[in-house]
Amino acid sequence: MDENNVTRISIIYLLGFTIPQSIKCFVFFLFLMIYCVTVGGNLLIIALVINSRALQTPMYFFLSQLSTTDILLVTNILPNVLRNILLKEKTISFTDCLSQFYFFAMSEGMECFLLSVMSYDRYLAICKPLHYTLMMTHQFCWTAVIICWVLIMLIVMIITLTVTKLKFCGPNIIDHFFCDFDPILELSCSDITKVQLEVTLINAVFVVIPFFFIIASYTYIIVTIFKIQSVTGRKKAFSTCSSHLIVVSMYYGTLLCAYLVPKGQTLKTTKFMSLLYTVFTPLINPLVYSLRNKDLKQAAGKLIGQLKSAVNKILLHWKPCKLLKQA
Repeated sequence: MDENNVTRISIIYLLGFTIPQSIKCFVFFLFLMIYCVTVGGNLLIIALVINSRALQTPMYFFLSQLSTTDILLVTNILPNVLRNILLKEKTISFTDCLSQFYFFAMSEGMECFLLSVMSYDRYLAICKPLHYTLMMTHQFCWTAVIICWVLIMLIVMIITLTVTKLKFCGPNIIDHFFCDFDPILELSCSDITKVQLEVTLINAVFVVIPFFFIIASYTYIIVTIFKIQSVTGRKKAFSTCSSHLIVVSMYYGTLLCAYLVPKGQTLKTTKFMSLLYTVFTPLINPLVYSLRNKDLKQAAGKLIGQLKSAVNKILLHWKPCKLLKQA
């Protein structure tokens, strides 16, 4: 095939989910509610960390960054899913498709980095408590986060630019609910071997290595916890990292199932597994941290109290309220 004469793809059809007409409204409002709760829950965590002095620690700083990543991920995916549920023509421009892939890959990669840094934070807190304040400084936290953001943006930019150099001649149909890497490559009529090799190497360095780093950190943490003599001490030490361990298990569990075992799966199963780590993991993350964390609960209680007092002051000085009281 002469690659100079191929028809370039400009519009892509995202097939998404096959939803019966009778339950379309229900599915739409379900996803809308999930989106609102996810964004609201993660924004609440960010607000609590900024507002509360008790939460001005490295662990909660990294948690606020994780919440930012979750908001970016779900905002990149769900609005387009909601649009496609309502509209008959489920189209997206090729440029928008690549943009969606860029922000998806960036948020997923950033989550891997942040979970690794958070595991290092827990490792220092439990295994090296005397060195914690010296090593986990405010400057270190900001430097680590900035390096992670810059690094992941550059890495994903390289991948995206490499993909744009390919020729895309169709068919212009993606049987998925968002523009993932493999479905995009299926549209190409160029040789994709080099791109696949490049992405495999990048994934090995920036996804697999952080995963094993987390495993190594938690191996040391578990060994240290078992060395603690008192049962109370063990429970207290484990409680400080249990939420993070649950989030790591959910995130990497669904990610590995979606990408390492896809070939024998049906498309419906692949979509469902992708739905878990792109939509439900960002929803569950704030719930896991808030339900299992006393500091966050106390900070939320104080914030609600402050909001109530602020509303009461506004109502007291509002003229219609004064007239009602006088009447």
